[in-house]
Amino acid sequence: MQAQAQSALPALSPSSAPLPQNSPAPQIQPALPAPDDVVSKVVAAGLMSYLTDGQFHPELFISRAELASILVRSFGLAQRAAASQASTVEVQDVPPSYWAFKDIQTVLKTGIMKGYRGNMFFPNQKVTRAEAFAIFAQAYGVFQFPDNTVEDTLSQYPNAASIPAWARKSLATSLNAGFVNVDAQNNINPLQPMTRFDMAYALSQYLASNNRTNTQFPAK
Repeated sequence: MQAQAQSALPALSPSSAPLPQNSPAPQIQPALPAPDDVVSKVVAAGLMSYLTDGQFHPELFISRAELASILVRSFGLAQRAAASQASTVEVQDVPPSYWAFKDIQTVLKTGIMKGYRGNMFFPNQKVTRAEAFAIFAQAYGVFQFPDNTVEDTLSQYPNAASIPAWARKSLATSLNAGFVNVDAQNNINPLQPMTRFDMAYALSQYLASNNRTNTQFPAK
């Protein structure tokens, strides 16, 4: 995979005090794209959609089933060889009548997402930012960074210590590729629930990095 651009950070407010003579110019980070701009691009590409009331509701949390469906559309997972396996992966809590059954089967067959003990998937369970961005990186294609590169990447973020050990390499990929939106203090907030805006931001960055404007996978 080619290396991608670093994630944009919220704008910092410049000091109103005059700078001392010969001092270096302050490093002002670019602002995040306006929410409407992020949402419109992702909806236009067919990767996410407005809800039944016609609103996007960026504040709502993403479930495991929703994540599976978004990833299948965004990365063409149904076209991967593993997805064509005739056998069905048994998941007791996702019957064939469930709305995301095919997408969940696809992410399980391709190994992008895993089930739980007892052949359970927990489709309605909310995902954390660490989980979502790590899984996003798996679908995108994880860079095999050496451990010291992973730690160097994560060390730039004040609360990186709260990232679960299993998610650190994949999350470093998402950060390096620019998919992760951070707060004004440059925190990742890995244990907070993933919101629809968080996902829309990641997808908008993915679209921009690949110069893509639409996709063959329609929104549900």
